[in-house]
Amino acid sequence: MPGFELFGAEERQQVNEVLDSGVLMRYGFDGMRNGHWKARALENAIKARFQTKHAQLVSSGTAALTVALAAAGVGAGDEVIMPTFTFVASFESIIALGAVPVLVDIDDTLTLSPKAVRDAITPRTKVVMPVHMCGSMADLGALKHICDQHHLLLLEDACQAIGGTYDGKPLGSCGDLGCFSFDYVKTITCGEGGGIITNNDTYAKNADHYSDHGHDHIGNDRGAETHPFLGYNFRISELNAAVGCAQIKKLDDILKIQEKNYEVLKDSISTVEGVSFRRIPEGGKENYSFLNFFLPTEETARQAHKALTGAGVDACFYWYDNNWHYYRKWEHLMAQHSLGKLPKEVKEGLQYLGEADFSASDHWMGRTISCLIKLSWSEDELKERASMMEATLSKVLTSTTI
Repeated sequence: MPGFELFGAEERQQVNEVLDSGVLMRYGFDGMRNGHWKARALENAIKARFQTKHAQLVSSGTAALTVALAAAGVGAGDEVIMPTFTFVASFESIIALGAVPVLVDIDDTLTLSPKAVRDAITPRTKVVMPVHMCGSMADLGALKHICDQHHLLLLEDACQAIGGTYDGKPLGSCGDLGCFSFDYVKTITCGEGGGIITNNDTYAKNADHYSDHGHDHIGNDRGAETHPFLGYNFRISELNAAVGCAQIKKLDDILKIQEKNYEVLKDSISTVEGVSFRRIPEGGKENYSFLNFFLPTEETARQAHKALTGAGVDACFYWYDNNWHYYRKWEHLMAQHSLGKLPKEVKEGLQYLGEADFSASDHWMGRTISCLIKLSWSEDELKERASMMEATLSKVLTSTTI
């Protein structure tokens, strides 16, 4: 990870076909295209690869979440359950629709705790949004059972775990809707972009219209299209989609490289007493984009992260202090700081954050280190990294137990 490490002639060819036609927009200009419809082609490839009936490309992963929620009818005052460990886009997409993000604890999967989800359900709950962080999935079997019991929608945010599977099904295809990000640092990239998959005809139609100003896309005359409902501009460009057309063909190769590199590093540090690993739900298979492990205490995790960085082991993250991904640094959400006035439903719905106790999440995140798995490491670089990680962790854990 990420796919840009494997940019080559395939991406250039796809992009040049768009530039040669001069049509950068995904809709219209039929006669100028020379038969090239890159967004449409990528959507078809996504449907085939992820075993789903419908796919809708949009401008980003954030847009994918927003459009997916809107397509499912989420709106003012509805509650969407989401994890404390995610990316800020999770609550941004919810609030954008006037709905209320309900943060709940994670467990040793580093994703939504089913027990915390069950405890958070109210009459206003409409969606459970598991976020498959750092390459692995939530306990989708348990979450689906809860959603079925309470007649809730299951929306998978698979932006960081594209290519992973659960019970043999691609992540994103297990719930009512699934979302992907194709930004520059994702497993496969469009530079910027996102996607929604679903088997629900109504959600698919709504997503198609909503992401393009409410256009119904009936017929070939752009000017004659009607507007069944309000929408916004979340379109992807043909240039971005063109990059994705090349990248999706490389996904299986990317996953193989990630798994190989992941296993080398994991095998090396698994020999260190005191190191343990996140739980992968039974039936789940990671996409191996991150190696995630626990240290015995927050103190040892901080020391280990500092030592790894100092030893030159780059791209290792201590998410507990990260302002993009963990609730502790989301001051703007906690204080409800916005450029405009937040809807009354959102302001009232977020009052719980003033007294929320996420110590169960802190128990796991305070002890977690995540290491990005790169595609470009040579065999020598990989071996050196594995040796350095093992030696550094051994030194830290030995010194803290004396």
